[in-house]
Amino acid sequence: MAKGNKTIFYCSQCGYESAKWMGQCPGCKEWNTFVEEPTTRKTASGSHSARAKDITPVSLSSVCAETEDRMSSGMPELDRVLGGGVVPGSLVLVGGDPGIGKSTLLLQVCRNMANNGKKIWYISGEESLQQIRLRAERIGTISDQFQLICETSLSDIAEVIRRGKPEAVVIDSIQTMYSDEISSAPGSVSQIRQATAVFMQLAKTEKITIFVVGHVTKEGVVAGPRVLEHMVDTVLYFEGDRHASYRILRAVKNRFGSTNEIGVFEMRKEGLIEVPNPSEYMLDGRPEDAPGSIVACSVEGTRPILLEVQALVSRTSFGFPRRTANGAELNRLNLLLAVLEKRAGLYMGESDAYINIAGGLRMNEPAMDLAIALALASSASDFVIPKEVVCFGEIGLAGEIRGVSLAAQRVQEVKKLGFEACILPKVCLKETSEIDGIALYPVSDIREAIRIAKQLSK
Repeated sequence: MAKGNKTIFYCSQCGYESAKWMGQCPGCKEWNTFVEEPTTRKTASGSHSARAKDITPVSLSSVCAETEDRMSSGMPELDRVLGGGVVPGSLVLVGGDPGIGKSTLLLQVCRNMANNGKKIWYISGEESLQQIRLRAERIGTISDQFQLICETSLSDIAEVIRRGKPEAVVIDSIQTMYSDEISSAPGSVSQIRQATAVFMQLAKTEKITIFVVGHVTKEGVVAGPRVLEHMVDTVLYFEGDRHASYRILRAVKNRFGSTNEIGVFEMRKEGLIEVPNPSEYMLDGRPEDAPGSIVACSVEGTRPILLEVQALVSRTSFGFPRRTANGAELNRLNLLLAVLEKRAGLYMGESDAYINIAGGLRMNEPAMDLAIALALASSASDFVIPKEVVCFGEIGLAGEIRGVSLAAQRVQEVKKLGFEACILPKVCLKETSEIDGIALYPVSDIREAIRIAKQLSK
């Protein structure tokens, strides 16, 4: 090995560096995540000391606080997730399962921005120009402002971007980029770290918006070191079943906006189509006169979403009953089962319990507690909750129904979609009492909520 080169072990999860291999990472406590990577250590030169003399600290009050002018992506659902639009000079990482629609989404964004007169480049390291052309023909006509490059050399791409100065660049994907300064293979920890650092510097110094596509592992996280997500400005994840038609775009990190917003899309032959009202398709195909089904009102960011919560409670012949939650937390299900048994007198110790949120969404909001508990009680006691009834509320360990945020917006959404009754926490009645046209049933504990649900079923 050449002088100055040495081997470093990196944790593929968090990027922790070590001179020797270890079974457990001291940083993230994961096991068997260290990979060996050769690296080059450059000696320090006097130029660094000379450049350090020009660094001067500034006070916070002297920094210009003007907000950046955001660019529209042409897709309101994506703009909402990004916090109001695309920020110039930002580095955005888009992850998701293979075939989920990452490249299709970014190709549509390129089309919309190019048709608005923006200079957009699409740099692909996986597909040829002909393959991209065939894929682009499905989504419509694209302006000549949209240009393609098929290249994997990191230094060449950086030089071309500096010379051409586009307004936005799409890198598909970060795992295919290759730097000659590093001897490891493309997709390795060292190569991904180097590529991300180069693109981050390009975005900040040239004020170019860069979208980076990242492959994901079988655990559903972006492949490569965890430091990749720390370096970028925004991390977007595509969720949903690739064999289903609906996709959910969620921001797990956003330096320029909230991480609570989601965007809902439908995959069709012409590309991804936005779903402005997710509640309608989430409730499509609801069963009638079936125990264990109720509609809940959850909030993602500022958007109320109505979802169908399904429960199935059945006697088991085995000694250990099964607990399964699809779309909700399993630990939360176990907690609610314990509350129902202790506070509401429903014996669940010899029954399997299954919870499903229809539509493929995953909701962890505490306001879903009341819907899950009523669905379990409905299935266990075999009574039908009318399809006109919606509920929301958080349940405590004492069986009390606690208040939730944005109660008035939830009731307004319920009323707008034509529902007739809403079971809600009693502490939320004050801010919702002025809403007419819908029957409100305030409850203070889980026993009262089950009693009212049974009365409405008659």
